[in-house]
Amino acid sequence: MIRIPGGTFRMGSDRHYPEEAPVHRVTVDAFWIDRTPVTNRQFRDFVRATGHVTFAERRPDPKDYPGALPHMVFAGSLVFSPPGHPVDLRNWAQWWTLLKGANWRHPYGPGSSIKRLDDHPVVHVAYADALAYAHWAGKDLPTEAEWEFAARGGLDGAEFAWGDELAPGGRQMANTWQGAFPFQNTRLDGFERTSPVTAFAPNGYGLYDMIGNVWEWTSDFYTPKHPADAAKACCIPENPRGGREDQSYDPCQPQTPIPRRVLKGGSHLCAPNYCRRYRPAARHPQPVDTSTSHVGFRCIIRERKIP
Repeated sequence: MIRIPGGTFRMGSDRHYPEEAPVHRVTVDAFWIDRTPVTNRQFRDFVRATGHVTFAERRPDPKDYPGALPHMVFAGSLVFSPPGHPVDLRNWAQWWTLLKGANWRHPYGPGSSIKRLDDHPVVHVAYADALAYAHWAGKDLPTEAEWEFAARGGLDGAEFAWGDELAPGGRQMANTWQGAFPFQNTRLDGFERTSPVTAFAPNGYGLYDMIGNVWEWTSDFYTPKHPADAAKACCIPENPRGGREDQSYDPCQPQTPIPRRVLKGGSHLCAPNYCRRYRPAARHPQPVDTSTSHVGFRCIIRERKIP
C-alpha cells in the first residue's frame, strides 16, 4: 500500500459528462491505498482462506427479480462480446452478454480460466464480493472522493492522471480502447482485454492502473450530479460519503430498486468514440448486484485521527 497525504482538491469536471459536474472543493484525510487493483492471485488467496462464493457463482433468487424470464435466472455474469461490425452505440446489449458460468475463475465463460492471469485484476466481482475481501484483509473500500484524490496523483485539475494529454507523444498511458468501439480494437496499447496491473507507468503517488484496465468499486451511493461548491473555505466538505441509498436507484427500473454505487477509473473498453471516462473525474453508476468482465476494485486503510 502507499500512503496518500490527504488535502483539499477540486473534485469533478465541468468539461465532460453531466454527472461529473459541478467542480467542487473537497478535503480528505490521509489514508493508505493499494498500489494496484486486487489481482486474481490475491482474490484466490481470499477465497481459499474463507470459502467465499461470489455473487456471480450463485443462482439468483427469482423473488428478487419479479418479471424475470425463468430461463434467464442463472449463475453468471456480463461478458464483453465484441461484434464484428458497427452497431448502434445507444444499445449496450449489442456488446454485452449475460453468460452462464462466467465468474472470476472463468472470466470469459465456462471454457476460460485465469491460468497465466495471476497478475491481472480480478473481475466479475459484485460490490458485496469486493467489500468481503476488503474486510477479510483488514481494509475498506475507498469513497469516491478518496479514490479521485488518489487517482489525480497530486495533479489537481489536470484532465488525466498523468497530465492534460491522453497520449503524450503518442505514448499509451493506460489500458484503454484504441479504434472504433466496439468492433475495432487496434490494440496500440498492446492489450485486447485486461492487462497485468503494473503494465503501465504509475501516477504521481506511485499508484498503478488508477485509469483504465478495470473500473473500480467505491463505497459511495451514486447521485446524478455533485453538490455545488462551498461558498466559503470553512464550509468545504471533509471526507464526504456520497449520496443516500434511496437516491441511487435507477429510475428506469422501478420494479426492481437495486442500489447503485459509484465506479471510478474507466476500463480497457473506454474509447474516444464512445466512453471517454478514462479520467479521474469520470464516474459511472453500477448496480450492486451486477458483475462484469471489466469491473474490479482496490482497498484502503484510513488513518485514525488523534483527538
